[in-house]
Amino acid sequence: MYVAGIDAFLAIVQTQNLKKAAEVLNLTQATVSYRLKILEQEMGATLVERGKGIQKITLTPFGENFVTIAERWSRLKQDTEKLQATGPQLSLSIGGSNSLNTYVLPPLYRALAQHSPRIRLQFHTQHSVELWDTMGRREIDVAFVKMERTVPNIDVEPFFIDEAVLIRPATAHEFGNLQPIHPTELNCEHEIYWNWGPAFQMWHDRWWDPIHAAYIPVDIAGLIFSLMQDPRQWSVVPKSVANSFVKTGQFLIQQLLDSPPERVCYKITHKNIKPSAKGSLALLDQYMADLF
Repeated sequence: MYVAGIDAFLAIVQTQNLKKAAEVLNLTQATVSYRLKILEQEMGATLVERGKGIQKITLTPFGENFVTIAERWSRLKQDTEKLQATGPQLSLSIGGSNSLNTYVLPPLYRALAQHSPRIRLQFHTQHSVELWDTMGRREIDVAFVKMERTVPNIDVEPFFIDEAVLIRPATAHEFGNLQPIHPTELNCEHEIYWNWGPAFQMWHDRWWDPIHAAYIPVDIAGLIFSLMQDPRQWSVVPKSVANSFVKTGQFLIQQLLDSPPERVCYKITHKNIKPSAKGSLALLDQYMADLF
């Protein structure tokens, strides 16, 4: 559609006068008339009544109906110009497990959110198993998971190693100096059990009967914070989680003898990276190199 003609038409509608419309557009009156004529030829109908003795511009019925369409077209033109002015935009869709999104990755996410030019970010929180499937369907650009797999078309690389520690309520110091403790000294009846990985579960099953254990199971780390009130209670968690809990002043870290294997966290990406995500993933790697 003839954009210059639409601008001329809307200026005429606004001013109700051909001369004033020319002044608004900083054009000659003849140019405005010409542009209106070309638009009318394109539309196949007269938009503005013309004739000798007509002082005030009036619209034909067709012209009145066309006003709304012309205004919408003008807004689309303005939006297009704004988009062109911003240049190519960066975007990144990120998946992460609940514990990584909550306790490990926030510094990375803050750095990405503050990047200039702005990156359009989308976050997805899922279990690691689900994230592998989501990545396989290419519904996200990158994911951070707590388990390794060998899957065609998906690249895997470790990015963070987390040691395991014991946490207890801050009031536990009343029971004496919290020296390093061996698993055999812990009563599983007071455990809040969060299974944060296959290697940890194997270690846990070595010390406590998985069938007859009396612990309280939780599926996310945040529930430990809510449930741990008794000074006798305890939980074995990755240190990144423990550090976050300790900052509240309500928990203490106790070293664990014969502790579980370290938790290795992985970054996964699809081998066929979307062209729109390549620049954002390169920035992500730069920030990760600084933070981890």
